[in-house]
Amino acid sequence: MSFKIDRQSVGELNLMGKFRQGSVYFLFNKVRTRIGEKLMDDMFAHPLNDAAAINTRVAVFGFFEARAITFPFEPDQVALMREYIDATADKSQWAVTADLHLQKFLAALTKDGRFKNTLLQLQATIVTLKKCYGLLTLLKMENGPLQGRVQALLAIMEQKDIRRIVDSDIYKNMSTQTVAEYDFLLRNRYNAAMKDVLQFIAETDVYIAVSNVSRERHFCYARAVEKEENILHARNLRHPCILKAVGNDLTMQEGSNVVFLTGANMAGKSTWMKSIGISMYMAHIGFPVAAGEMVFSVREGIFSSINVADNIAMGYSHFYAEVVRVKDAALAAATGEHLLLMFDELFKGTNVKDAFDGTLAVTEGFAEYNNCLFIVSTHIIEVGEALKDLPNVQFRYMPTVLEGNVPRYTYTLQEGITEDRQGMMIIENEGIIALINKR
Repeated sequence: MSFKIDRQSVGELNLMGKFRQGSVYFLFNKVRTRIGEKLMDDMFAHPLNDAAAINTRVAVFGFFEARAITFPFEPDQVALMREYIDATADKSQWAVTADLHLQKFLAALTKDGRFKNTLLQLQATIVTLKKCYGLLTLLKMENGPLQGRVQALLAIMEQKDIRRIVDSDIYKNMSTQTVAEYDFLLRNRYNAAMKDVLQFIAETDVYIAVSNVSRERHFCYARAVEKEENILHARNLRHPCILKAVGNDLTMQEGSNVVFLTGANMAGKSTWMKSIGISMYMAHIGFPVAAGEMVFSVREGIFSSINVADNIAMGYSHFYAEVVRVKDAALAAATGEHLLLMFDELFKGTNVKDAFDGTLAVTEGFAEYNNCLFIVSTHIIEVGEALKDLPNVQFRYMPTVLEGNVPRYTYTLQEGITEDRQGMMIIENEGIIALINKR
């Protein structure tokens, strides 16, 4: 089964957005080639849900980070090779030779550019293959987690025909017969092998780009365990897209799988919840996470409700949109799947009494799903008192420190339920009441 996350959760966690600064994708998108970017897209869109597969990918990223290997390929040459290899025609050697002789004749007669373009693509392919052979040789010596892949690709590169192409000098004039021979080998006989080489270049591009971001940002790689362990442990977990973000520790497991989070406005509750969701999603891709350490049991999906808006098209008020969102989460949890569920400020679109009753009822209800990890935040701290008899609820809050009448936020998670009520103080500090009463 595939990992489940809906569009709203993706948007709330700001995961995607190739060109949107502040998105998680933008942070990691330092690839050099178009084929690398395509592979990055695929990885982001398809999180893994097998612990062994996740840990295998993590080992590869960690290997490239530790070795600080430089990407050896020129993006323009890789693009030319891709165009060249993709343009296979399933022709015989004789047909390829005849076609190239015709192209060369037309080039001299009518300035037809096809032969020159073929030659440029062939030269770029040879240069790229030379660099690929050098990288594979280096990786073989390093004896890393890609040894099986490296050995298979070296077997291709060391084929007699491919070896002859790789050893050729592109700066010497090639006869039309030689160009035709190489063209037949690369685009026909060994076409599938060349596509595998291009796939390896794309993989290398992603491995190097992502591991470089991890090294620069001091991220770590999470270790996946089987979903039945139902655990999430993180040390110094923080938001990956915020420089100098404050980190916090978190441990959730069976018997304490619910976090009840309180704190004043701007204290950092929403950002902390997003940090958890982003880290869990990135861990399932095998990408580095913004933490000092992280161990997690594989989830089958993430469901968040952080920035629920009204839906004019559907005729939903803000409150009804919240209700529908909670209903969707309940349906997802009822399947028995192992999920991460996060709700920020439940039922803020209704009156305080209904919000209290609704938040209490929903938290008590979701707390019974021991296979899920559930995080809920609220301003209504009285709900916490009513939940204290539940053994699997842990209480955390984001504190506010008053310096005179000015609140300061530490963003450091504390145990317990907050007593902070600075809303009116902030209103007064901004001079709103004075402005209203000004005559």
